[in-house]
Amino acid sequence: MRPKVELKGIREGLLVSLGDGNWNEIEEVLLDQLHAQGGFLRGAKIILDVENHIIKAADLGMLRDKLSDMQITLWAVLTNSPTTEKNAQALGLATRIHKPVAEARLKVSKPEAYLEGDEAIFIQRTLRSGNSVNFDGHVVVVGDVNPGAEIIAGGNVVVWGKLRGMVHAGAAGDVNAIVCALSLTPTQLRIADKIAVSPSGDGQLRPEIAVIRDDRVVAGPWSEL
Repeated sequence: MRPKVELKGIREGLLVSLGDGNWNEIEEVLLDQLHAQGGFLRGAKIILDVENHIIKAADLGMLRDKLSDMQITLWAVLTNSPTTEKNAQALGLATRIHKPVAEARLKVSKPEAYLEGDEAIFIQRTLRSGNSVNFDGHVVVVGDVNPGAEIIAGGNVVVWGKLRGMVHAGAAGDVNAIVCALSLTPTQLRIADKIAVSPSGDGQLRPEIAVIRDDRVVAGPWSEL
């Protein structure tokens, strides 16, 4: 029986939880699952939860290099083992995931008055590579979201333009959150703890919406979902 490897989207990145088993087999299963996503996870940050596994610095270093070849960053290692923690720190990896928000964050102010309902922010500009928006409520963007930009929202994300960056709606666990855009081709798309598989795409530019259906993220024409 193959070792169990679980992938879960969280605010800080992609949390990978490892089950019991031999390290070489676990690594093989992990890489197989990441390869299966194609290029959809390109640019992702991995937080590896190894629990009680004792992992050598050399093994962590080789995994980091293999992920780097896939344009995925091994950012942090969570562990109950002092030996593994020491090895991770020797490689410059984080061993805690609660870190300050990215320096490139856009500064947005809370509106002084708004209609009764859920809180939201309105951004009237294109978000370029390096821009990061993190807000507890809904996020509405009039403009494009370019590759390298990211939006993390506690509620819905609505983009009146092309969404080609990273987006995480319902980041606090709201499975009813949605993501919609005039063109939906994100580098990563998450709703709550679900990560979308790479969309097939038919080359057409049309308004689309992504929601959670049957415990997975699905996307389709805005008028059909």
